Amino acid sequence: MLVILFRSRLTDEAGEDFSLLEEHLMQRVQAMPESGFVKLKSYQADDGERLAVVWWRDRESLERWRTDPEHRQAQHLGRTRWFASYELEIAEVLRSSSVTHDSTGELSPEEEK
Repeated sequence: MLVILFRSRLTDEAGEDFSLLEEHLMQRVQAMPESGFVKLKSYQADDGERLAVVWWRDRESLERWRTDPEHRQAQHLGRTRWFASYELEIAEVLRSSSVTHDSTGELSPEEEK
């Protein structure tokens, strides 16, 4: 499993066209059979900095998405029009654990992956 951390700040030019393309790409990757996309979580700080955390099944899946023609076009638009700055980091998940409380408030066993 890979985790991508994508930090960015948008330009004033990143308006509705940016939002529509972002939504379209999310729908596209989720609809692709065997895409390897696991999930995305997005956050925005009060100062405008954005953070997207994206999980991918494996390197091959990520490479397919990185080289997808529509995604490549969006990357170009992002670099030339929409991002004032960005930073991309890719990390491999070595271990994962979680804990969940059930509906009664009881703690379920910790799961390790």
